[in-house]
Amino acid sequence: MKIFSVQFKGSTVQSNQFFFSNFPEYVFAGRSNVGKSSLINFITNRKKLAKVSSNPGKTQFINHFLINHKWYLIDFPGYGYSSLKKTKKEKIQKLITGYISFYRRNLTCFLLIDCRRTTIQKMEKDFIQILKTFGIHFCIIFTKIDKLNQRILEKNIFLCKKQIEKIFFSIPKYFKVSVKEKYGKEKILSFIENINNTISTMKN
Repeated sequence: MKIFSVQFKGSTVQSNQFFFSNFPEYVFAGRSNVGKSSLINFITNRKKLAKVSSNPGKTQFINHFLINHKWYLIDFPGYGYSSLKKTKKEKIQKLITGYISFYRRNLTCFLLIDCRRTTIQKMEKDFIQILKTFGIHFCIIFTKIDKLNQRILEKNIFLCKKQIEKIFFSIPKYFKVSVKEKYGKEKILSFIENINNTISTMKN
């Protein structure tokens, strides 16, 4: 799939701004500083579509981008160790949970995990549990794979997958990406295209 059109359609700040969409939606979510903004820019081939910052917690709203006039890329706020106040963190968490629980029949979530970690954090476990509760299809994207050699990378992925399996009872599809080495984008876009075609076929 080639991306020829990217339109920013606005930011969701609170739950009363949620809207219904007949287009497929793909959420990109993960802990702060996992490389989400860099990945979104890489996938869309845009340098500054998502704001990249060395300071965690830069994205605080749900941002909507219409891609190729056919599907939405949804940029979730990062969660985790940002320096935001507790009340702000709780507001963001409520916004994320509300969006997932709001009737979204064509929603797929990409959960980003830094491949250098061998342990799934509590907030990630909670997020997976929310996805499971509301029946949201999700995949894992292991980011920053250029930081590890192949042996350690595969070991870390194996350990993370086993922890996810305990929550989800199965291993979701996963991808490995490196923005620095420009690796992994084609497989993600191909996966999205296949889902888009399936949804389109069902509608017809």
